[in-house]
Amino acid sequence: VQLQASGGGLVQAGGSLRLSCAASGRTFSSYVMGWFRQAPGKEREFVAAIAWNGGSTLYADSVKGRFAISQVNAKNTVYLQMNSLKPEDTAVYYCAAGRMTGIFSSAGSYVYWGQGTLVTVSS
Repeated sequence: VQLQASGGGLVQAGGSLRLSCAASGRTFSSYVMGWFRQAPGKEREFVAAIAWNGGSTLYADSVKGRFAISQVNAKNTVYLQMNSLKPEDTAVYYCAAGRMTGIFSSAGSYVYWGQGTLVTVSS
């Protein structure tokens, strides 16, 4: 299984970025795809997740109303649209996949992880 995250970069506060996570190596229909982030000196934290089958979503309170997670089944790709970015959103963003009933924000629920993509938001 491979998860390839991309789309990070440098953006000014208030700007937008869209991250992509291309998944391969198995059928993900019963999986939940998640985005996590880790800022320098901080622990990894949950950002958003989507159930591949059905599209139910879950967001961290800190990104609700600003970020949107979506999927394109035909491309086996999950997106994270990030709007109204703040300097505190600066982090390495990781995509992850886990097979679960329901949607969970715990990193331990996710088995597969991508390599991460850096998002830097300048003030």
